[in-house]
Amino acid sequence: MVTVNLGMLHYVLDHVYGAFMHRTKISPPFFSRGWGGSKLELLERLIKQLFPEIEGQNWPPSLIQPIWRTIWETQTAVLREGVFRTPCDEQLMSALPPESHNARVAFLAPKCVPPQKMACVVHLAGTGDHTFERRLRLGGPLLKENIATMVLERLGSIRCPQLFLEAGIPFYGQRRPLLQRGAKLLCVSDLLLLGRATIEEARCLLHWLEWEAGFGKMGVCGLSMGGVHAAMVGSLHPTPVATLPFLSPHSAVVAFCEGILRHGTAWEALREELAAKKVAMTLEEVRERMRNVLSLTDVTRFPIPKIPNAVIFVAATDDGYIPKHSVLELQKAWPGSEVRWVTGGHVSSFLLHNGEFRRAIVDGLNRLPWKESPQ
Repeated sequence: MVTVNLGMLHYVLDHVYGAFMHRTKISPPFFSRGWGGSKLELLERLIKQLFPEIEGQNWPPSLIQPIWRTIWETQTAVLREGVFRTPCDEQLMSALPPESHNARVAFLAPKCVPPQKMACVVHLAGTGDHTFERRLRLGGPLLKENIATMVLERLGSIRCPQLFLEAGIPFYGQRRPLLQRGAKLLCVSDLLLLGRATIEEARCLLHWLEWEAGFGKMGVCGLSMGGVHAAMVGSLHPTPVATLPFLSPHSAVVAFCEGILRHGTAWEALREELAAKKVAMTLEEVRERMRNVLSLTDVTRFPIPKIPNAVIFVAATDDGYIPKHSVLELQKAWPGSEVRWVTGGHVSSFLLHNGEFRRAIVDGLNRLPWKESPQ
């Protein structure tokens, strides 16, 4: 009788998928246009400004006012679509490509439940997730729990009478720069810029949902890269939110320098750019420079969220992209947080474990108090 090591099969599947996506000539590698020059220096400086000077204090989100129009309405639900300008400051706005200056928002709401008795979770995009469909499938069944879903992606065809809020994140979907193909960011600076802008937009949308729409509880989740951003948003938001990173590392260093994505990175182009500036480096030294730059995304350096036990990580046992030690580093840095393991790899868990992700969302929100209704 032949026994099959399922864990190894999941791990191999990740590597087969990674080889197809990142070692073929289907699309250019990540960072094919280099480091990003002065933009990289700007982003390094701006990201360092994220951290509050006094522990427990976070800068307040900007107030956004989406411009709404009704798309359709039934007896049980209404779908509205809105647009708002990204709330980034002038320095960030000048660094963003013009395609990323405006965010699209869709709001699909049931008519039967007042917002103060509902929770809403912001779903952030993972690498390559340009559409809303997967995240809507993840969030849709949660309506029966009175949990709404906010999805950062361009509005498409929504058929289910549920509540969703969606907006395109920078560099993805309709906000992708003209020269960028797929998810392969052109410069290292783009990765930092995408993250910095996503944090700002997500916090402002949470603020809008809480203070303008009146929701009783808030949460933020994401898968893979979206999970890193979700952890950052949950850390930096000034009020308690459930924080739910799924299949995500503690830092982009892990993804691009240790995991499968290292095979899809334009290391030679990065080395040649440095050589043109009279900085001779071996490929190993280039990788070390990348580690230093991406250390800015290390979430263990971020403040502990306001309610740590409302932080639930869901990780895969045989993930070829995200090693176990990376997940455990963040749990250790945030005492009181929880890690839940699902059997599978990065790709298979992405496809097969939506039920576990939903359960984590429900449990994380249940660990938050309801916001008191204004008298």
